[in-house]
Amino acid sequence: MQKMAELLGLRDECGEGTLGAPALAGSCLADNRLNLDVYPDGCRRFLQLFKEQQGEVVQVEFLRLSSNDCLLDTTLDSLPHLKHLKSLVLKGGHARDEFGSCQHGSLTSLPPDFGNLSCLTHLDLSFNRLSTLPNCILRLPSLSVLLVSHNSLVTLPEDFGHLSKLTFFSAMKNQLKDLPQSIGELSMLQDLDLSENALELLPEEVGNLHNCTELDLSGNRLLNIPDSLANLKSLRRLHLHSNLLVTVPASLANLPNLSRLDLQNNCLRAIPAEIQALPFVHVRGNPLGETEPSLQADKSSTRKLKRLFLASGEGSFTVTSEGCRVVLACGIRFYFPPGAASDPLRIHFRSLTPDPQWVKLRHHDVLLSAVLELQPHRVQFQQEVQIWMPYISPQTPHQHEVVVRTFSGHSWSDLKTRVKRKRKSKKCVAHCCVLHFSWFLVVSRLVQNECKVPAEGTLLFSSVDPNIKVIFPPGVTKEPRSVKLQVLPVSAEEIQEITANAGCRASPLLYLSQDSMVDFLKPVRIQLPLPPGVTGLNLDQSRLHILHGDLEGQTWNDITSEVVLEFTHLYAVFEVTHFSWYWLWYTTKTYIGGIAKKVYERLRLYQVNFIALQRKKDPEQVLLQCVPKHKVEPVLKKLQDRYRGPEPSDMVEMFEGEQFFAAFERGISIDMDRPDCVDGRLSFIFYSHLKNMKEIYVTSPVDRKGQAVKGQVSFYRGAVPDNIPEDASRRRKGPDSLWLATLPIKLPQLKPRWDENPGPLNGFSFPPLNLGNAETGYLTQANLLSIARRVGADWQSIGLNLGLTYQQIERIGYNNREDLNKQILDMLFSWAQQNSEDPGCVSKLIAAMKESGRQDIADEVEAIIELGRQKYSESIRRVGLEQESSTEDSAIAM
Repeated sequence: MQKMAELLGLRDECGEGTLGAPALAGSCLADNRLNLDVYPDGCRRFLQLFKEQQGEVVQVEFLRLSSNDCLLDTTLDSLPHLKHLKSLVLKGGHARDEFGSCQHGSLTSLPPDFGNLSCLTHLDLSFNRLSTLPNCILRLPSLSVLLVSHNSLVTLPEDFGHLSKLTFFSAMKNQLKDLPQSIGELSMLQDLDLSENALELLPEEVGNLHNCTELDLSGNRLLNIPDSLANLKSLRRLHLHSNLLVTVPASLANLPNLSRLDLQNNCLRAIPAEIQALPFVHVRGNPLGETEPSLQADKSSTRKLKRLFLASGEGSFTVTSEGCRVVLACGIRFYFPPGAASDPLRIHFRSLTPDPQWVKLRHHDVLLSAVLELQPHRVQFQQEVQIWMPYISPQTPHQHEVVVRTFSGHSWSDLKTRVKRKRKSKKCVAHCCVLHFSWFLVVSRLVQNECKVPAEGTLLFSSVDPNIKVIFPPGVTKEPRSVKLQVLPVSAEEIQEITANAGCRASPLLYLSQDSMVDFLKPVRIQLPLPPGVTGLNLDQSRLHILHGDLEGQTWNDITSEVVLEFTHLYAVFEVTHFSWYWLWYTTKTYIGGIAKKVYERLRLYQVNFIALQRKKDPEQVLLQCVPKHKVEPVLKKLQDRYRGPEPSDMVEMFEGEQFFAAFERGISIDMDRPDCVDGRLSFIFYSHLKNMKEIYVTSPVDRKGQAVKGQVSFYRGAVPDNIPEDASRRRKGPDSLWLATLPIKLPQLKPRWDENPGPLNGFSFPPLNLGNAETGYLTQANLLSIARRVGADWQSIGLNLGLTYQQIERIGYNNREDLNKQILDMLFSWAQQNSEDPGCVSKLIAAMKESGRQDIADEVEAIIELGRQKYSESIRRVGLEQESSTEDSAIAM
């Protein structure tokens, strides 16, 4: 070991090959222990030692290395040779950046033969960059302690239960969303720390951890916990604070060894009496005392209730005093308990597209569903009616929550909501209870913590960031008042991107509100974490600013000189008497309010991407779609078989709710029959989490040479500029430019319009056709030609939905190969001639278009039929038949 000390540079000043000071020797090398994480070049020292004294190094049983070392990858290849290794620490966090923050290590994986370390019992990989747990870890037969905290793990391997000797496992501060069922196989596990992750549910198998004494699940997104936790008879401490729990099993009170149960900062409205009786339970930060409707009605009564399953075409149902359960075709469900309606009541429903002028989203809200309208409006039920509304998963960080919002006729308000994700389908459903009907939709909002402030004071935490606290001293109010708290985390990268200044830092954004117009009688104490990279050791107080914003975030005032600031190593503490937005900034800027306003305007909107694609088989159709930024690649991959793209400059960053226009230049004009076309432009307003999609049909005039005019479609914010530079795509500058994108239109070869010549066309001649009848309106030959012109490559699916056989479709395709127009005409007129005597053939055509995804053509047919019906009624009225019929009816009645 003396030679190892020499190689590590541990000679004393006299040059003798001894360890020198005992303290130094103990910090680096002691018997079979090798501590190299205290040296900035520890990996280099290890490699040198391994090269020259390999025989002694492989005897080491305890090894510590820093994963911030640049030679870590090379060192990892040597570790499997240490067959006697029992404890290995490869932690990051030893290096700090220029702001004093700990830097995560560079470790992302381990060599495959790492699993050959049969003696390894302790492994610490904390503060690294692991996104998945290396498979080789599962092959460590003796591993009993595993630490992977402060990494980027999203999930654990399905066979995680293979670590049968594990007694301690810590994965705190990761991004875990679920747990494998095999976790229940860890029969020897005693301490499990999964705090500060993104867990939404726990598998029932967690209840099989019979030797577990401490379980930490705090700081997650748990809505409930399984009853199987009552099987953990050895459990002493259960940490469930800072979740979204709305209920806890009463059976937890039966755990014989439980000495601490932390339920603080959840959404508990009520706690079972057995739990409340425990002397060691902690429940602060819950909205206790308010009634919470049950998600499930009494099973004995629901089994007897009538069930109604409505098809897609139905728009109403009847509720009697006996109650019923209703399932709509779109997935929305209702539960009407017995006695909810005293008399039979007809309920009408419909789904509406959200109108931005009507649905006013608040700051940082995201729309997750269409609007459900239920009539009669304001009907009063005797008991609460339960509604389950499916919604699109928000795909937002854990600082957001889902609520059902309802419209009273004057304003929108949020309902008490519980969410549930079905395990098999992974569909998300929002549940609420109401006593009257109106309009409903599902939104995602910032997580809201609230509490009642009594005269004796209280303490309010943020479930998003438990470091944020609001302390209400005794005597702060005479009458109890309700206080709400919301937090918006802001990363240093976002601040730097928006301000273009690497020196700016900001804390999470805190929003406080109350239900009283009166200021507090005593100052309220607020604790905010210092901005990233700033600690009490390196704090320059001249750069720190406390900002106060109005309710809309339009103005930000620097109140640093108006409050007394106190600092700890991690926090800033100050006092206020009124509530609004509060923000802690660390910057050298003098006019900080203007910067904060600019940043906030960007933060309150969600980035989405706008894409424009063309159909491969019908280039006259342009698909416009707006999707969340993270879904762009999957959407493009899904559409690439039918659409061409993405073309140059056709993908644009936008913000949720932003309005823009599509305009066509160089002779391209929008089909003026479209109802949403105004002055040759289409206007769009997109919401990021809706599947917004529109198809534009472009038509082309003819130039002097008889060829189609090629052109482009461009997209703008606001009004269309008067002059568009030809090289606009090469000179686009910054997000503030009016011009957004240009998509070149590649028009097909010019062909005659099908509706210009009703006679022989492309080798076809058709006899006169009138589908339908006079009372319901006819579809004429000219109408069918106009419809055929818009069918495009969907003709085969439309033909099948019209009732044509696969053989007929194949024969039509073969007889008219390489001519799409003839295929469409042959299919459509063959069906029309066979069904011209059928009075319901028009309805079949409309249904076939809808089933084929061509709602646009179905709407056109319905418009034609409606126009024919109006003309028929006018003609009857004009010739006086309507009056005569009325007279005859009167005579018969007499």
